[in-house]
Amino acid sequence: MAHLKLKALLTTSALVAATAAAGTAASDPRGKYYKDLKKPDWNPPNEVFPIVWTTLYTDLAATTGLTLADLWQAGELTGSNKEANRFLAATVTNLALNGGWSWAFFRAEQPMLAAAWAGVLAASSADLTRRVFKVSRGRGAVLAPYAAWTAFATVLSCAVWKLNEREPGQHAS
Repeated sequence: MAHLKLKALLTTSALVAATAAAGTAASDPRGKYYKDLKKPDWNPPNEVFPIVWTTLYTDLAATTGLTLADLWQAGELTGSNKEANRFLAATVTNLALNGGWSWAFFRAEQPMLAAAWAGVLAASSADLTRRVFKVSRGRGAVLAPYAAWTAFATVLSCAVWKLNEREPGQHAS
């Protein structure tokens, strides 16, 4: 089992690191676009985001890695890795959505697209948490803040979109 844990943790850690790098490459919280956006009063300070995301990414790599190892081990016993493959696909999908949000928001400068993207990410995060919980209730509970944060990010993205919505025919200056 130790080799499966190591393999799974290395796999999910690499996936999460790639996600973090992709999101960071697109993000520009000090740029003109972000500075000029209207934000709700309850928008967290910029310094909060890297702390929260580093914590959540660490949590995500560990909980999904250990869950993947359990599913791989179960697959060795049953002769089928179908559940492990589905779980890994759900994890990769979630991470692609996660890393892609920054591109929709910061690079495409599309608050409406980013709000919709965040909603899909939140649904995917809730599903991933459910999948982890199904294998280990403890790990599912540990991953729950990730799903909660992506739900909060959806509400925040929607608020930013609405505060910056243009009238029909109005162009950005």
